[in-house]
This record gives sequence, C-alpha cells and structure tokens, in this order.
Amino acid sequence: MSDHKRAVVTGASSGIGREFAIQLAARGYDVICIARREQKLQALIAELSGDHHEYRVIDLSDLDALEYLSKELFSHHVDVLINNAGSSVLQPFFESELSRQHHIMNTNCGALVALAHAFLKQAKRGDALVNLASIVAYLPTPAQPMYSATKAFIAAFSECLWEEQRERGVYVMGLCPGVTETGFISGATDGESDGQTLPPALIQTTEEVVAQALVALDKRKKAIVVTGWINKLMLQMPRFLTRHRLLKVLSVIGDPDRAL
Repeated sequence: MSDHKRAVVTGASSGIGREFAIQLAARGYDVICIARREQKLQALIAELSGDHHEYRVIDLSDLDALEYLSKELFSHHVDVLINNAGSSVLQPFFESELSRQHHIMNTNCGALVALAHAFLKQAKRGDALVNLASIVAYLPTPAQPMYSATKAFIAAFSECLWEEQRERGVYVMGLCPGVTETGFISGATDGESDGQTLPPALIQTTEEVVAQALVALDKRKKAIVVTGWINKLMLQMPRFLTRHRLLKVLSVIGDPDRAL
C-alpha cells in the first residue's frame, strides 16, 4: 500500500471531477475515481501522473450500492474527499419523470451526505472535505428547481460542517462555481444546448475552477468558496434586486430556450 495521501473524487469521469483528479494526482495524491462510465475512468487513470490510482464504477443514486462503497472506500484512511458528483435536467419540473427528479436528489444530496458522513467518521486533523455546490445555491434558477434546491442544501450543509469540524482541525468547503466548460448543460438538456450562446465572460474552464479551489483548500479560511470574479459579482444581485425581480432575471438567464 502506498504511503502517499489518498483522495476520493466522485463524478470523476468528466468535467470538474476529472480535473480535480488530475490536479490532485499532480500534487502527489493517490486518487480513487468514482463514476458510472468505466471506459472514461480507465482513460483517466491512464492519464494521471503517479501510480497507485484506482477507480470504482457506481451509480451514486443507488443507495444500497453506495452503502457498500462507503464501507469499502473508508476502510483505509482517506485524506481528502471531493464530493463532486451531481446531475440536473433543464426541463419543467411537472413535465419531467419523477424518477429523474429523485435521481437528482439522491445523487446531489443523498450520496453526498452518505459519503461525507463516512469520510468525517474517519477524518483526522488536516483532512479536508470539498462539497460541490454552485452559485445557484444563492441564485435559484427556475429552469432547474431541483438542482437549485439541492445546491442550496449543499451550501448550507457545508457551512454547518465547516463550523462543526473546526475544533477537529478538519476543513470543510462548499465550492460554488458558476457556468463551467463541461458537458453539464448538454446532459441537462439531452443534447439540445451546450451553453455556447452564453457570453464567454460567464464561463470558466474546469482548470480555472479547480486551481482556485485548491488555492482556497491550502488557505482553509472560508466555508464557501466562489470561483471567478463574474460569479462573485453575480452573487451581489440579491443586494440590489427584490426576490421577485431576481427570479424574473434568473428565469431568463437559466432558460435553455432564451439564454443557453
């Protein structure tokens, strides 16, 4: 068994999770990559610098499989957990299948809570938990009601754990990126949009998001970390707009037929 520090990254087959795996491996971590797509995980493992990396194929919305995975993952000490896996659908709530909404809730919240609990049970001073929230935690987007609600939960959950874990010396971060160059919008719209009509200034690369997150991880000062100046600026909107007006604006910005 390697003496290196160990990191677990969920949703590692693409996007922000994939980039976390790459940058953590470059920092010398042995990375355990979790996702549903085995071929992409195999390709990622082959790309990572260093040895001793592993992967697990699992749908995190399957709570029985998740329970088994949690026990297996944390049977040996894990230094860092990146709770990145998440999903959404850009479709009216009442038109979408209820099973799809449950999948979003189970993946975004249920799996995140289960893994966070298992991680913190074994965490030691100096360890870190990063939960992927979003700026929609504070800017609810009517086109993604379940996603917005789950990200608000993750942000609040992370803030509370940040305070709870301080005496233990375990750092908890709620990471809030905005629109990022991933396949997220395409997946959420079933390929109908890729978000390329959005102004380039609104979009960050995965490399930028993860690099800023790791800088914040080194500093360990804030419970909520917002990446990108434009996202920090957007979070000032609730100071100047009524809740009613804010929802009107966000209903346009987040609508795949009007903005994306």
